[in-house]
Amino acid sequence: MSENMLEDMNELMLQRREKLSQLREEREKAFAEKYEVTHHAAEVENNFEELEEKEVKLAGRLMAIRTHGKASFADLMDMTGKVQLYVKQNNIGEERYEFFQDLDLGDLVGITGTVFKTNRGQVSIRVSSFELLTKSLRPLPEKFHGLKDKDIRYRQRYLDLIVNPDVKETFVIRSKIIKEMRRYLEEKGFLEVETPMMHPIAGGATARPFVTHHNTLDMDLYLRIAPELYLKKLIVGGFEKVFEINRNFRNEGMSYKHNPEFTTMELYQAQADYHDMMELTENLVSHLAAEVLGTDTLEYEGTELDFTTPWTRITMVEAVKKYADVDFSEFDTAEEAYEAAASVGVKPEEGLSYGEVLNEVFEERVEDKLIQPTFIMDYPIEVSPLAQKIEDDPRFTYRFEAFVYGREIANAFSELNDPEEQKRRFEKQVKMREAGDEEAQMMDYDFIRALEYGMPPTGGLGIGIDRLIMLLTDSSSIRDVILFPTMRPESNE
Repeated sequence: MSENMLEDMNELMLQRREKLSQLREEREKAFAEKYEVTHHAAEVENNFEELEEKEVKLAGRLMAIRTHGKASFADLMDMTGKVQLYVKQNNIGEERYEFFQDLDLGDLVGITGTVFKTNRGQVSIRVSSFELLTKSLRPLPEKFHGLKDKDIRYRQRYLDLIVNPDVKETFVIRSKIIKEMRRYLEEKGFLEVETPMMHPIAGGATARPFVTHHNTLDMDLYLRIAPELYLKKLIVGGFEKVFEINRNFRNEGMSYKHNPEFTTMELYQAQADYHDMMELTENLVSHLAAEVLGTDTLEYEGTELDFTTPWTRITMVEAVKKYADVDFSEFDTAEEAYEAAASVGVKPEEGLSYGEVLNEVFEERVEDKLIQPTFIMDYPIEVSPLAQKIEDDPRFTYRFEAFVYGREIANAFSELNDPEEQKRRFEKQVKMREAGDEEAQMMDYDFIRALEYGMPPTGGLGIGIDRLIMLLTDSSSIRDVILFPTMRPESNE
């Protein structure tokens, strides 16, 4: 912000505080307790014939004031939209009219009046009385330029919501999507549950955790990176279908598709496998688009995305062959995998296995080409420590990830339920962690103990809600769909 702009801002703020002082001297309320509201702006606009010449009471923020002598027009904005006010001195009295003229943009008011149409046909409210509900001490951004600075928009979301109505609509849609997701799963027989947010062991995903400390127990705890292991313990305990919608926390980098805390939906279903999870995923997402947005064919950043079912299904090996033109099915060893990666310009770090090299080639050469909804199946066992291995080719697992527009939105397994095999995989993860991999999983003996009591064949699915909502609302950054994204601290300036 330029020095001149700061000076103007400071002067306007000073003027508003002087007005506040004057109100208090005159014993006028500047911060009211309550106002009885009978209608909202959208109701008045949409139900004119029913409300014409009837009295209504609304409360909202003044977004524009246009004075014409002894009459003024103003725009009142509430949660539902804007409606025009007609304020005339003859209707409210000279003293109150002068008071109204002295109000500032951004002030919150309550109004009483009758609904009518102007000569130009605009639905309006003829104000008979009004009250100042809250004095705004900071000016809103200049109306012709609005609030475009993304750092300010994300940091001061309250201001973003005031001046950018489309932002508010994005979060209304987000709420509707999550509500409909719950309804859909409950109708399918899933039970919503809650599991701990602080874990003694960071498990259920390969990610670097946040660490906190419990003073009374004098022990470190981890903010959860995934609810997976707790949810599978519930399957062991006899629940057949469970899901949870809540936050995960990962102490990782930030980007347009990563935020340190994010919302996921995870579910587990007994007597199901990853094919069942694929069917559930595509049906759920297609349903959400059709039910909330009215169509399952959407545009994202200028590209049409078709969520109608069925989605494309292709193994990781097949996808690498198709998009990177290298066939990993012809290789068996890590050395051959490294040569294949080098042939397409990928240089993995030393010491990786065949499956890890394949996964890197996929991530670098294939992911960004998966534009339409696609299931990538059969991931290498090294990157899937919680998934059942494929008996015919134990290098791979019954795991898929769903991609749209080059971004992963879902991850699912036929869950590993052999406790001895699970222990061996945890032990391998522990060795990776000891070698310096901070994202490798930890040993969880309680989870092994749970599996030893017997977990039925189970399908598990996780959907990244933030990324899904990015796609369904044509939002380019994850910060556009999180009300208060993580930000660097503001500078003292």
